[in-house]
Amino acid sequence: MDHLVTTTLKYTKRKFMKGSEIRKRLHSGECVIGTHITGLPNPNVTSLAAGMELDFAFFCTEHLPLDRNEISLLCRYYAQQAGVSPIVRVPSADDTASIATTLDAGADGIIVPYIETEHQVRQASAAIRYRPIKGQIQQELIEGQRSLSLKMETYLEDFNRDNYLIIGIESVPAIKKLEALITAAPVDGVFLGPHDITVSMGIPEEYSHPDFVQAVEDIILRCRRNNVGVGIHLPLLQIDPEILAKWTGAGMNFLINGTDIAILREAMNSQIRRLRDFTQTSTSQEPKPESTHKQAKTCIV
Repeated sequence: MDHLVTTTLKYTKRKFMKGSEIRKRLHSGECVIGTHITGLPNPNVTSLAAGMELDFAFFCTEHLPLDRNEISLLCRYYAQQAGVSPIVRVPSADDTASIATTLDAGADGIIVPYIETEHQVRQASAAIRYRPIKGQIQQELIEGQRSLSLKMETYLEDFNRDNYLIIGIESVPAIKKLEALITAAPVDGVFLGPHDITVSMGIPEEYSHPDFVQAVEDIILRCRRNNVGVGIHLPLLQIDPEILAKWTGAGMNFLINGTDIAILREAMNSQIRRLRDFTQTSTSQEPKPESTHKQAKTCIV
């Protein structure tokens, strides 16, 4: 099964991962791999990321109390020092102003959570594609009441060349209208939130439930038919290998593997267990000292 997982993934070892390369891979079907940075959000330790084979680092401002200054420092440190593309989940699908400020802070990618309407997709896409245009002109562009000159199209394409949009599909209503959502405006990828999806399905946190496994596979197939990247946020190597093989075989290529602190905990516990085993083995192999009684008897003799 491990062989199947390996052979169904297309992956090229990264060098310096720009946002434009992430976007290209999302559409082409090639894998990008990263993790959720939660326990190491400190610019002083981001130099460690330079030695990690991450394509992207995912930061969340929906559920974690990271302010704009912290996000800016983290995005710029990971992008500039580690060559890792920073992705930030903004707080709400209905707050497009936060998309612009997050991009200004240094994010390459934007994850917009809990998308359920075409209107939300169009607004989010416009906030990225037309940045720095806002207000009435942006709305007229969205509604097709205004068009861009070739000069402006060229400028905006270059200005936003490393930015990409990933929408959160996290409910049964969103799953049912998936095609309408991913084609409402340019979308680069889909983020599947397993907790919200299972709650919406009435099977909370049952990530191995056949209905959930099948729903995820179905979403992946539908996304890839439209050349849209897709992934789920789970500790991927801790789920059933057959399930992972099913999803990667269907084309899942946006791999968000757990969280940094959980991976660190697992690695640390593994090393500590090995050290305990080593010291216990070494202790058991040491020659036992002679007892005091024997030593006394030897002296007498």
